[in-house]
Amino acid sequence: MSFDDASPITPDGVGIRRRRRRRGWSRRTFVAEIAEASFRESGLRETISPHLLEGIEETNERVPYGTLCRIAAGLDCNPVELLLEDEKGEPS
Repeated sequence: MSFDDASPITPDGVGIRRRRRRRGWSRRTFVAEIAEASFRESGLRETISPHLLEGIEETNERVPYGTLCRIAAGLDCNPVELLLEDEKGEPS
């Protein structure tokens, strides 16, 4: 399976929210953590908006793979771990 930013993918919003809450972070704090992780990796503070994070967590809003990578960096995990699985257990 390959990913690119031209084909949005479906993240596991509930799983992302669960990981965020386990760390005791609000959405705004998590957005700041994403920026810090991005800065450590690339020297640039790239993040997502709290509104987009809400859409991901509440409705599994489809996003480009690069956005999922930023979220995964903020959670210190592999982006593939954050994909929503279909009925067969395959990432969608």
